[in-house]
Amino acid sequence: MSRQGARESFFASLQNLSITLMAMVQTRVELLGNEVEVEKLRIMRMLLLAQALMFTAIIAALLVVALVTLWLWELRLGVLGVFATLFLVFAALAYRALMQMVQRSDSPFEASLDQLREDLRQLRQASGHATTPD
Repeated sequence: MSRQGARESFFASLQNLSITLMAMVQTRVELLGNEVEVEKLRIMRMLLLAQALMFTAIIAALLVVALVTLWLWELRLGVLGVFATLFLVFAALAYRALMQMVQRSDSPFEASLDQLREDLRQLRQASGHATTPD
């Protein structure tokens, strides 16, 4: 009878372990899903703001160039040259800012990865294995 009790205890422990592992996996998948959604919303917001900025900046720039060119009609070639240079400088600055944003250092899924590393560390510790660096 004690074998039967030990066997039932083993299966109960195994069932509890599987339930715990499934709960951990579910939590991690939910966290990953939340991070994907937040990142998607951030990117969509950035794209919409960038589109609005480009549209209004282009219209404003064209109107300013037309106004100054008409105002200084005798110097129209010089005015157009100055504005062309100015727009090239602004384009270079915008390109640099965009590249800095694209190459940002933080990972969009850093919280999920940190949590998975912590889970792995705790599982190794619980199983008696020595922890090794990632």
